[in-house]
Amino acid sequence: MKLLAFDTSTDQLSIAIQHGDRLWEHAGAGGAQSSATLIPAIQQGMQAMGLAFEQLDAIAFGRGPGSFTGLRTACAIAQGLGLGSGLPLLPLDTLLAVAEEGRARHGCTELLAVLDARMHEVYYAGYRYVVDAGQGHWLETQALGLCAPEQLPLPAGLPVVGNAQPAYPEQLAPGATHLAALPTAAALLRLAPYAMQSGALVAAADALPRYIRDKVAQTTAEREAAKLAATQTAA
Repeated sequence: MKLLAFDTSTDQLSIAIQHGDRLWEHAGAGGAQSSATLIPAIQQGMQAMGLAFEQLDAIAFGRGPGSFTGLRTACAIAQGLGLGSGLPLLPLDTLLAVAEEGRARHGCTELLAVLDARMHEVYYAGYRYVVDAGQGHWLETQALGLCAPEQLPLPAGLPVVGNAQPAYPEQLAPGATHLAALPTAAALLRLAPYAMQSGALVAAADALPRYIRDKVAQTTAEREAAKLAATQTAA
């Protein structure tokens, strides 16, 4: 398989390129800063791996939830690369990538993935790793949600895996086991084969970020419409 994957949903930019058994990885500043560095880093990696974009099987990216600027950056660049090279895209949940990174780093097979959502809130989702017919994959056991750290719905005995505990050390499940993990591009690559077999590939034009906090993720047009409505109401 020849795959490009990247995630810009957190403060860390992560890129990985797979070419058979070879793997190229890059990490840098994420979020808003990734808009200036993502494309040059991808080009560097593709050159290092001796690949043209047209040779890839697909482009995977972390679709969210996460940094709104980061998610828009990842989706826009994935769409541009996909449209320019005729490749399908593989949008993958960032919390699922956190679960996979937790399995790779800490051996977790059941967990609650949690990411800092800022504004005194966290994103969360529960997962269990299963093996069917010799192939491992994740099952969602708790739907993706958003809450205050002190209200995290944590089933007894499950570890909390992610990046939120340092931000909320006293409020976030103080009695639980906390393990650090981020949604890395290498995790996206490991998730890609099962996701592709399950029909998760989409055309570039159909790829979208996954927002949870809709009011913060309003488009400029939506914000302007809201302002106009408020002005008319006041008049």
